[in-house]
Amino acid sequence: MTQIDTSKVSRWDQHGREHVVRVHRTGVQRTIRCDTCGWHRSAQFLPWLKAEEHLAEAHQATVDPTAA
Repeated sequence: MTQIDTSKVSRWDQHGREHVVRVHRTGVQRTIRCDTCGWHRSAQFLPWLKAEEHLAEAHQATVDPTAA
């Protein structure tokens, strides 16, 4: 069985641009990296929340494309 070790958090800004932060998993450690600006950091706990915070603070990208 294939194990998924990468996921992404994407949000749109007020100008309609998509911003993506990818979460890479290696064991229990996770690394988050922004495709837009190259920002990255390690995050063992709540990496998706930290990704959302970066998108909101650095890029003002708060619109969730999966929200109804």
